[in-house]
Amino acid sequence: MVDRLNYRIEVTGPVEGRFAEILTPAALDFLAKLDNTFAGRRRELLDARRTRREELQSGEKPLGFLPETRRIREDRSWQVAPTAPGLEDRRVEITGPTDRKMTVNALNSGAKVWLADFEDATSPTWHNVIDGQLNLFDAIRRNIDFTTEAGKRYTIGDDPATIVARPRGWHLVEKHIRIDGRPVSASLVDFGLYFFHNARQLLARGVGPYFYLPKLENHLEARLWNDVFLMAQRELGVPRGTIRATVLIETITAAFEMDEILYELREHAAGLNAGRWDYIFSLIKNFAAHGADFVLPDRAQVTMTVPFMRAYTELLVSTCHQRGAHAIGGMAAFIPSKDPAVNEIAVEKVRADKEREAGDGFDGSWVAHPGLVPICREVFDDVLGGWPNQLGKLREDVHVTAEDLLDVASAGGEVTEAGVRANINVALRYVDAWLRGTGAAAIHNLMEDAATAEIARCQVWQWIRNGTKLEDGTALTRELAVEFLDDELASVRAELGAGNRLDDAYEIFTETALGEKLPSFLTTGAYARYLTDAR
Repeated sequence: MVDRLNYRIEVTGPVEGRFAEILTPAALDFLAKLDNTFAGRRRELLDARRTRREELQSGEKPLGFLPETRRIREDRSWQVAPTAPGLEDRRVEITGPTDRKMTVNALNSGAKVWLADFEDATSPTWHNVIDGQLNLFDAIRRNIDFTTEAGKRYTIGDDPATIVARPRGWHLVEKHIRIDGRPVSASLVDFGLYFFHNARQLLARGVGPYFYLPKLENHLEARLWNDVFLMAQRELGVPRGTIRATVLIETITAAFEMDEILYELREHAAGLNAGRWDYIFSLIKNFAAHGADFVLPDRAQVTMTVPFMRAYTELLVSTCHQRGAHAIGGMAAFIPSKDPAVNEIAVEKVRADKEREAGDGFDGSWVAHPGLVPICREVFDDVLGGWPNQLGKLREDVHVTAEDLLDVASAGGEVTEAGVRANINVALRYVDAWLRGTGAAAIHNLMEDAATAEIARCQVWQWIRNGTKLEDGTALTRELAVEFLDDELASVRAELGAGNRLDDAYEIFTETALGEKLPSFLTTGAYARYLTDAR
């Protein structure tokens, strides 16, 4: 516990092992200054989120490009900050949690960038949060290794990936650190501890403190981050503009404010990323009650080639390059399999996806497994040649309307019993893994994170709400969904055996997918109920 004149900082999680190296009095004081300064604005913005969602759900206020910020969109003169050292070439980015094994493997993977993820790929147990900070602390100082069970030791090579840390979203709190009894913003915990301990060390190594910002819903939330950056740099005496941030465009509301988001962050902006699964999740969450025109087919059928998703990605590339910002493509989640036939089909799909992105002008893309780095790199090498990026490809041919972005019916497809069961099955498996401390889970040859569970449960809710008919003409009711849920629970339980958390996963799915109302996030309630006391 750290007492100051005006506030009391309390750490309620165990300070074990080397945790005290991260949770120093000075670091906690830095967190308290950030949270005390910005807590009120954060709460106001979250209230505004809820109001906006209610307006969209009711149809009271349609979604469109903001008239009050037209001048920002139409002014072609402004640009974001010049590209920062270590971010000039982002043709392959690998994503993953911040555990020790992933840290070493990701930095050695051959990718240009590692997204060190405290968000959707990390189950936010107290141990994971602070241990992840320690692993990054050690990695930046080249003082990290990993030894396998077989005794093989791995260390960081001579040309590691550039680290870009992703803090948790504005909607989340860290209940193990409290100021005057209230939990601190999880965003500020993840950002603040990383920045406090590593900003100067990164600058000494010729790079900087770089971040991915998740779940932003509008430019005012980007403005809040920019003000956090300004204060953090000022407090530590770090030159203004040192921080660089790439924003994930993974909410439907943010898709209408890409220019404005870059503008708010312009002296700190590095680019935008197409967060495909969360984007679809956001669409469903905001328009699930709007009838058949917004009902999506099976998750596997909502590819990046359907018209409304093409509109979103092409607008992203065009917006970024007009402003001198990088455009980063979506995730390839496939995990290489021991089955050659499975590998052949999946690799060709990954290659086609990356070829589409590179052809559209993206500067790079994401993979979830080191085995996919060579494929992604090869595709972008072919398009980039000797150039580090495609910033010169302005895509002035792109003209996207609000109707294009909201043309969900263009996806076509159908809802099948197999698709419903697959959503339930994957959601149960993922939530079980998340409750046991794993945020990036290998499920059916794919690396799944929290966005997977969110879209899976939201789709089931949407289908039930709209009485959607399956391919055989049967309407999906809550009763039928419960029947499928019980079947899938039995199947997964038989496979996983003892030590699982499937009963809790079943309860969470029932509450967040089968209830009268659709909760904004399944992870918020599940964290408060199940992970707050977990180590």
